[in-house]
Amino acid sequence: MCLQCKVKHYAVNNHCDKCSESLTQLEGTTKQIYKFYEYRHGLASKCRLFLPVDIFLPSGHTKVGYALYFYSYSSFVGRAIYMEDLYVMPEFRGKGVGKALMSKVAQLALAAGCHQLNFTILNWNKPSMDFYLSQGCFDITATMGYHCMRCEGEALKHLAQF
Repeated sequence: MCLQCKVKHYAVNNHCDKCSESLTQLEGTTKQIYKFYEYRHGLASKCRLFLPVDIFLPSGHTKVGYALYFYSYSSFVGRAIYMEDLYVMPEFRGKGVGKALMSKVAQLALAAGCHQLNFTILNWNKPSMDFYLSQGCFDITATMGYHCMRCEGEALKHLAQF
């Protein structure tokens, strides 16, 4: 069954351990391809997870990918959106699922007044890099000299004690 066919959403309870909502069963078409889950962590941060509608496939899979994002802020341009993860099962890549998910995140960014869609990618992931470049994205590491930094574990604890 393809994305052009009629599809169903089914309840998904606690898709991840922080989800605070679940969906009820409903019918939809490809125009209603996404529902989101919000989870709150701490006082104000919010993440949203988009899942394509259930697609009943001979393989038994009903979810073939997702996009995880949250709103952020850039001191240079203002509101922004950060896509934490975009994943499509390998056997469904090249079929428009990733593009549809990323397009939905871009639509939400524009609707919320965001000026940027930011994300990171592992340097060895050439197929994904090629995909993002084909969508009009660019590598700010190469063009603007940005480096992605992280503080974790003992270093994070030490920094917090200042």
